[in-house]
Amino acid sequence: MKTRFIFFILFIVLLFLSDFYTLKALETTFPGFFQKSGRFRIGFWVLKGIILALLILSFRLKISPILKRGLTIGFFSLYAGQFMLLLFSFADEIRRISLWAWDQFSGSKYPQASKEYGSSSPPIPRSEFLAKTGLGIGSMVFLGMGLQSGSVYDYRVRDIHLHLPNLPAEFEGMQIAQISDIHSGSFYNEKAVALGLDLLLSLKPEMIFFTGDLVNSRSDEMKDYQSIFSRLKAPLGVFSILGNHDYGDYAHWTSQEEKFRDHEELKRIHKLMGYDLILNSNRKIKIGKAEISLLGVENWSATSDFPKYGRMDLAIKGTENSPVKLLLSHDPSHWRGQILSQYPEIDAMFSGHTHGMQMGIRLPNFQWSPIQYYYPEWAGLYKQGSQQLYVNVGYGFIGYPGRIGMYPEISRFTLSSRSNEKG
Repeated sequence: MKTRFIFFILFIVLLFLSDFYTLKALETTFPGFFQKSGRFRIGFWVLKGIILALLILSFRLKISPILKRGLTIGFFSLYAGQFMLLLFSFADEIRRISLWAWDQFSGSKYPQASKEYGSSSPPIPRSEFLAKTGLGIGSMVFLGMGLQSGSVYDYRVRDIHLHLPNLPAEFEGMQIAQISDIHSGSFYNEKAVALGLDLLLSLKPEMIFFTGDLVNSRSDEMKDYQSIFSRLKAPLGVFSILGNHDYGDYAHWTSQEEKFRDHEELKRIHKLMGYDLILNSNRKIKIGKAEISLLGVENWSATSDFPKYGRMDLAIKGTENSPVKLLLSHDPSHWRGQILSQYPEIDAMFSGHTHGMQMGIRLPNFQWSPIQYYYPEWAGLYKQGSQQLYVNVGYGFIGYPGRIGMYPEISRFTLSSRSNEKG
């Protein structure tokens, strides 16, 4: 919780700085509007306050989903553009402070430094150039993010060859599909969501894994989507777990009893959809006389920002003789926080949670997202020794209703005891 609070404070500071430097860049670029009267500055801050208040109210009150989506897109797009401008503004500040420091301590005078500090003369052309460049690029980022809202339904299939040396011959070549982080409370296009499931079903997997976060905070978010996700079927079953958003910890409840009832209803929805919800336990997956173990735990995070409800000690009971153990655990930090050190018998773990921060780059041999500075394992396949982790970047979305370079994912795994196949 402490880490989350620190990030919140830093976020608020960044919002203020981005607003401050945006106003400064506007004053530099359009001096005729902003320097003749203080009313434009006042209007700027009033407008910013209204935008923030409307966004907060949109999450507190029941308003039109279209209006809510528009406000959210506008907010994220606007501040993404302003953050880009902030980079240029910081560069200009560093340049000007360096000139001033040279002026003060070197003994030689830079006319530029004298002009910019301690003088009422107009900003030098370089500052104006940086301000205008920052505004231009920031505007492009703003427009680009605004146009990316449709990308949340641009589902992509990612194929992964999963090497399991002890895999029984009966499971050789078996295919498993994984989706994660549905976040049904964020959806606004039922047809597009259904088309994504059509794509998954066309793969004809023998098992399907869902690795948590069915909703944002309340079970009733599934009202319009329960029948859609009930279509997911596979010969060996659809198996699911809970994610940090599935416990109602982010909603306001009138009592603990109300929260408990809603959580029980969410678990009932898994059952009604035909999902086998695994709560700190395991299932034996059998083909003929051969079997492997599938374990599922409740949310377990290595950080203090998310809950530790998972019980691996319970989940692993009775799997001692299984040649292969697959684990469903929502938060990828569980892998490094507990699995690698305490449960070396786990062959592969399947997670979600990160969303790839819904922005980044994913190329065949390179990937990057800001989320990697918080989660070392955040997207794709990771290996350490004989153990593996796969992180799915999510089927749905939360917060910003868009994805930039980090498309919604359907993972398809081909199991094999042979490691020389191409994935």
